[in-house]
Amino acid sequence: MAGRTQSKEVAASAGRFEGDRIETQAEELARLLDDAEGHRLRALPFDDLRRLARLYRGESARLARLRDRGGDLDRIGHLNSLCVRAHGFLYSARHRPSRTRSPWRFFVSALAGTGRMQALAWALMGIGAIVGYSLVTLDPGALYALMPASLGYDVAQIDALYRSSEARDLFLARESTSAAHNAMFGSYLFANNTRVGILAFATGVLFGLPTVLLQFYNGIMVGSISAIFIRGEHAVLFLAWILPHGVPELTAITLCSAAGFVLGRAVATPGRSTRAEALRHAGPSALALFASSVPLFFAAAWIESFIRESALGTAPRFAVAAAGVLILCAIGLLIRGLREEEPEPSDWLDELIHDDVAVSVSPRRSGVPDSD
Repeated sequence: MAGRTQSKEVAASAGRFEGDRIETQAEELARLLDDAEGHRLRALPFDDLRRLARLYRGESARLARLRDRGGDLDRIGHLNSLCVRAHGFLYSARHRPSRTRSPWRFFVSALAGTGRMQALAWALMGIGAIVGYSLVTLDPGALYALMPASLGYDVAQIDALYRSSEARDLFLARESTSAAHNAMFGSYLFANNTRVGILAFATGVLFGLPTVLLQFYNGIMVGSISAIFIRGEHAVLFLAWILPHGVPELTAITLCSAAGFVLGRAVATPGRSTRAEALRHAGPSALALFASSVPLFFAAAWIESFIRESALGTAPRFAVAAAGVLILCAIGLLIRGLREEEPEPSDWLDELIHDDVAVSVSPRRSGVPDSD
């Protein structure tokens, strides 16, 4: 009699333990579902998604067992509602009809998905500009080392620009030039700037290090030139000289550098893939970034040759620069909006959902819960 009583107590204790365990896992599943339903699929940590998928499988099997044993109806109903929510979250993306991805969608995905790389490129250029400006301010002799001969200025010209107000006036003087001259100058600028962009993009395969140095040096040149002119009465004239073409040009160079960083990350941290596989995967996004820079290089060359090299006043030049900023911001907001509407890539969910042995029972008792 005592043994029978002890067996009942052990069974009751085991039942309570089982009940507590079911309740704990059900609560965890509910919490993860609350988090998941409040975010986009790609915004969730992978570990949370994996845990949610495993809990869904386990609770679906437990739901089937409770139905077989004729368990508490309230518990069955609660567990079934959780499984319905989890099933809808995990499987709705998997079974969304596939459609051909348009080139526009591909560019949107590449531009929106590389925001950190673009931010890194802008940060490097900004730091370089601060360093260049500071070096020239502290030691004007640094100009001779920081401004390359490719800009067309020898030591005497650089020295005159820094020391002579008249030389700066002459440099910033506005005069109209012929359309033929502007067209030739614009072609040269487009070719030269695109060559710099290709260099920043292609050298990214060397772990991204040359791209880092190039982008940092681009910032140093901008800061060095600014240190010459942002003094006294020449500041406004210089900003009106550089900003109209600088906005698209620096943005284009930054996109090329971001493309190089995408390649560099693939080489430096390929993950479980080989470096060749990682490069093949990263290549299309990097190419899309570079391709997006080409129209900006063209716009910068046109503005620099036809607007900078003209007698246009200061206010219209600032208006051109402001229009460029507004257009780029509008494009960024449009890309962000289209990215929000883009279907979630969900092929990887197959592996996540089925990384363990799937539960296989009849439809009524299966891991697919009732939705009624």
